[in-house]
Amino acid sequence: MSSTKSRRPGPSVRTRVAEFRDGARLDHEDRVATEEPLEIRVTAPGLPPQRVAVTMRTPGHDFELAAGWLVHEGVTTPGDVRAVRYCTDTDLGPLEEFNVVTVELAAPPSSLPTARLVNSACGVCGTDTVRDVLAAAPSTAPVRLDLAMLLDLPDRLREHQPGFGRTGGLHAAGLFDVDATVVVVREDVGRHNAVDKVVGSRILAASPLPPVLVLSGRIGFELVQKAVVSGVSAIVAVGAPTSLALSLAQDAGLILAGFTRAQRCVVYAGADRVAN
Repeated sequence: MSSTKSRRPGPSVRTRVAEFRDGARLDHEDRVATEEPLEIRVTAPGLPPQRVAVTMRTPGHDFELAAGWLVHEGVTTPGDVRAVRYCTDTDLGPLEEFNVVTVELAAPPSSLPTARLVNSACGVCGTDTVRDVLAAAPSTAPVRLDLAMLLDLPDRLREHQPGFGRTGGLHAAGLFDVDATVVVVREDVGRHNAVDKVVGSRILAASPLPPVLVLSGRIGFELVQKAVVSGVSAIVAVGAPTSLALSLAQDAGLILAGFTRAQRCVVYAGADRVAN
């Protein structure tokens, strides 16, 4: 099966950003890591291709990813992986090109899990995923953030990370008001779990959700998804966003700031609502 598709996603994409450094603003082109869904299908003698998982990944070495995932999940053994190829079904849309792989097995799979999502992505098409999230999002008023306050947020988060101080192995998420008042901070080995915890704390307390989410690491799609669905208006992080995270933040009208530290941050979305 030879592919005639022309679009192959790369490991990074270009974007325009506003970088604030020592109080000065510089608009320039930057790159963010690509995040796209990969649908994994399996086929074997007597078994037509079936979808078993959709996982978010940085494009590249997709065949290796598919083979490794199937073995690690107990679907097959290394010796039974006969071939891996990109799917070229005629009904695939442009955003699915090179995002669907079929693994051919020499023997029936040891187990065939129900098609599931490995994480928060809800389909192989990123555009449909973003649209579904936006449809579930509550109506929120845009906020404006003071630059000096924004730059101070990671340090304020760090003050409430005792677990990280003891172990160096925990992520943190915090909800803050626009004046940088900390409302709640939670830690977890999973960055997505930490976000669930801070939002869950407000749900259980029947309290309004503060508008600013601060993260101790990078900004993946699933973290922006959680923020949008819960009604957060701004995300400030120590790390960078992925391409799909940035796309969702832009469509949802969020402020999205990464690489945030004492005198510098890069605003990927909503820069005009950051007061310098």
